This record gives sequence, C-alpha cells and structure tokens, in this order.
Amino acid sequence: MKKLSVVAVVLLVFGLAAPVQGASDLPESHGFYEEMDYLLDRGVLQGYPDGTVRPDEEVTRGEAAIMIGRLKEFDGTQRATEFSDVSANQAASGYIAAAAEAGLIQGHTDGTYRPYESITRGDMAIILERLFIVPFRADVSFTDVSQNMRAYEPIQMIVAANITNGYTNNTFRPHQAVTRSQFSAFLARGLEPEFKNDATIENSYLRDKTKTHIYDTPYGVEHHTYNYVPTRNTLEVGYVWTITEEGNPDFLVDTVEIETREYYSFGQAYSESYTDLKYPIEIGKTWYEDTRYAPPRKITATGVTVETPYRTFTDAVEVTVESRPADMDNGFTYYMVEGFGEVKQVEADGTVSRELIRVE
Repeated sequence: MKKLSVVAVVLLVFGLAAPVQGASDLPESHGFYEEMDYLLDRGVLQGYPDGTVRPDEEVTRGEAAIMIGRLKEFDGTQRATEFSDVSANQAASGYIAAAAEAGLIQGHTDGTYRPYESITRGDMAIILERLFIVPFRADVSFTDVSQNMRAYEPIQMIVAANITNGYTNNTFRPHQAVTRSQFSAFLARGLEPEFKNDATIENSYLRDKTKTHIYDTPYGVEHHTYNYVPTRNTLEVGYVWTITEEGNPDFLVDTVEIETREYYSFGQAYSESYTDLKYPIEIGKTWYEDTRYAPPRKITATGVTVETPYRTFTDAVEVTVESRPADMDNGFTYYMVEGFGEVKQVEADGTVSRELIRVE
C-alpha cells in the first residue's frame, strides 16, 4: 500500500487544535511509522503544539476516547458526562460521553472515568473488541491472562482478528500501559488488511491478506479473497476470507484463519473449524486423537518439496489424515507452507484434490 504523507498535521491535545508542519519525532525507521502515518492522514491521530506526535508516550484514557471518537466520527462537542470526574468544561468530555453512550468505553465502579490515567493493554483489548466486528475467537493460553479477567474473552477475539498476538514468551501483559504508537498500530490493524499482516507469529503460516489466492479443486476454481463483510444472513461477520467459485455465482463461503503460537486453524465463520497444524512443528506430532468427530492428523514430514501450478515449494510440512471405518473418505495428505497455508491436498489414491494455482 502506498504510504500516506504526513503533511499539515492538525493539533489536538484533549480538544485544543493548532496546525503543525509534519511530525518531527516520527522517523520512517520507527516500528509503527506506517500505522501512525495512516491514522495521521485520516485525522484519527493528531499531534502536539510543538510539532511532535510523541509515539512512545503512554496513551491516557481520555486520549483513547478522543481517537475512538474521531474514528467513529462522533460529535466531540463538550458536554456533561455520566462520570463524576469528567465535567462539561473538559475538552475531551464530548468524545468520552459519546463513546460511553455507544458502549465502547466504561468507567470504574466508583463512577469515575479517570481520563488522565494511562490505558492498559487489557482495557485496550476490551475497547477494540467492541469497536470492531470480531465474531470469532482464538483459544490461546497466555500465561498472565486468566479466565476470570474481564479482558479474557476480548483478548482471545482480537488475537483471532490479527490485531495483536502477544509477546514471544507467551504473555499478553494485560496490565502494561499502551503507548501512542502501539495504540495506533492496534487501531490500524482493525481497519486495514495490510497492517493485519504484521500481527503474526514468527514463521507464520497465515496467508497475505492483501492478495487473492486461487485454487483448483474437483468442484471448480476457487478464489479466496480477504475482505470486510459487515453482515451475512443477518449475522455480523467483519474481516474474513470469502471463497467464490468461477462460473458459479451461487457459491459463496466466508472462512477464517486463526493462528496462535500453539496452532493454526481454518474454518467457516459461525461454523466448524479444524486445526491444520500444531506448534511447534515436529515429525510425529498427532492431534484429534481423542475425538470421534475428526480423523487423527499427524505431521509425517518436514522440508518437503511440493510442486504446484503456482510454484515449487521446497520447505512444506506434510500432514497425513488417517482414514477410519466410520469416515466417508479414505484419508488424505496435505502440505502447509509458511505464508501460504495449505498449498496442496492429495487423496490416498494419489488424486490431487486441491492445489494453489495463482496468487494475485
């Protein structure tokens, strides 16, 4: 995606605006430059009177409400709020009131909002889950997130939506304060597929969300396109991989890819999904051993060379699905590649039942 230029950035510090020329402290080398640039261009993120955006400063709860309000185009006119510590004469009061009325933010049990406190990663997860349509969740076991936490379910959901993936030591750090650049990155990932590509684990098998992946199957040629679907059949959907079939206008399926540091799964929105890989990748690793609803799957080889019409892959993971007397099929093998997910599936008799033919 073409970078959006940062010019004539409008100032707003809790409602006090003044023009500035560029952001002097946001170099292109900053890890979240593009995300902040994107939000600056949209007017969601704004700067300070001295021409800075202070990417590494912590975001206050009031500033978070302002950014959410600008994103949702709420009326930010100052007014009374439901919170005892946010009066009508406070510059952020209009956005805080509007965001609370929309159910996007909440105060504390003592009736305060505490607008000058830094927002935490746990509170951020709660807000983002409300802000964006995320009708599915990941089963991820962060060592510092317990099921009795208010943020537990929202964290699972924003991981599934590729808004965040936690830290490499399997922590989420729900009580850690969020910086302006981090908050910008999370918002940008909720809005743009390109930025979702950055919220992946190391050596991810998730596909590039900015491209269409095309597969040949016995039933026709399928196009998998990542797109935003507000609703489908009255159900909220959000960002999903929509599958269409060449020459068949009636075929349309919304699917989801979910990846944590424990597994990769693929399935239909509001329906079943299957774990295609278990991490870490190890030959002999088997799953679905204790269920009658899915045949066992086993990693049978790594570093496999697989030829497809699209290209020859040289580092595929081979997964064999066992046949069982109660199953309708005779088993099959599929091949997973980093950055492409499943690239080929072969039935037990050697028939190719699915393969990647183009990426556009």
